[in-house]
Amino acid sequence: MISLETAVALQQAGLTWQPTLHDFFAVPNVDMDERVFVLTDMVAELTVLKGWPAITFNGAVEWSLDYILQIDAVWLPREEQLRSAVAMRTPFQLRVTPTGYACVIPVQGVEQSFGAAVAEEAYAAVLLFLLGGE
Repeated sequence: MISLETAVALQQAGLTWQPTLHDFFAVPNVDMDERVFVLTDMVAELTVLKGWPAITFNGAVEWSLDYILQIDAVWLPREEQLRSAVAMRTPFQLRVTPTGYACVIPVQGVEQSFGAAVAEEAYAAVLLFLLGGE
């Protein structure tokens, strides 16, 4: 998963989010930066019932955060979503390197490499470049 910092940079660079089921997102600047949320139609929680591990299902969770506006959330795209976003913009290759991964794209006829420890961050680096964010 990409970092919140990278996700914010992608959002600021103009990567748009059309929320779909199972998307991950964060709610920054409200003391929950480390929490990752997922869009789902059913809440399932791990708990212990009568001394046994159990999965419980709830239709709604009652807590202090009843709702947020989409504009206040930051999308944390999954690897396949990042890969698809790159593929829509340019041909690319993902290569394994000694330190992780490199996403390689053609820039004015020359290969340009964007490296990171994980593939998601390499794809994100390419998107930031293509969107003019870095």
